[in-house]
Amino acid sequence: MIPDAVAAIIRKAPLTPEKVAFAWRSVVGPAIDHATSVEWHEGVLHVKARDRAWQREVERSAALIRSRLDVLLGARVVRYIEVKSA
Repeated sequence: MIPDAVAAIIRKAPLTPEKVAFAWRSVVGPAIDHATSVEWHEGVLHVKARDRAWQREVERSAALIRSRLDVLLGARVVRYIEVKSA
């Protein structure tokens, strides 16, 4: 996980697709990051998983992922994670 001081700096940066992608990579790790792509729109993080197995993995971990995203992006920036498989 990212140190608190770095997380505070990231939270203050403008909300961009790159910032959301960076936060995603940081909280899920390389394996899930490589198996997914993400897009944020109006509080919903749309996750496209490579297959159903990765979809289930993200769905199972969604609450933990969201709580970690809150640390980097700010509370409730991501209100819901929607996961679909390719």
